[in-house]
Amino acid sequence: MSEPCPMAAPTMENGERETWPALRRGFLRRCPRCGQGHLFDGYLKVADTCPSCGEDLTPQRADDGPAYLTILVVGHVLGVLMHLLWVWFRPEPLVLATILTVAAVAMALWLLPRFKGAIVAFQWARRMHGFGDATGE
Repeated sequence: MSEPCPMAAPTMENGERETWPALRRGFLRRCPRCGQGHLFDGYLKVADTCPSCGEDLTPQRADDGPAYLTILVVGHVLGVLMHLLWVWFRPEPLVLATILTVAAVAMALWLLPRFKGAIVAFQWARRMHGFGDATGE
């Protein structure tokens, strides 16, 4: 196992963790603290600890949030796309349904782990659900 990295959590002057860099790291499926280690052990299973810095990730409670965000984004993007395709090209309904179904599945599978990573990172940055309590930060 690799040695824990000596990097401290990025903080602002008042001791708060920076939210936007953490969200970016989470969206990229990296540890919100160091940005080095993988956030997930599988497709959606959050690792217990970061393999690079050793940050405890077990307090995360992403629950249904990533699914709601994914549905919201995919629905809005494909709703506009459906309208534009219908107005500009007038494809057969079965062709349109096939295109939109494939696009919906692809977008959902791509976005879901990224939104989950961002939600876990947001919880970490805001010290929600026990993030940072035991470390004395």
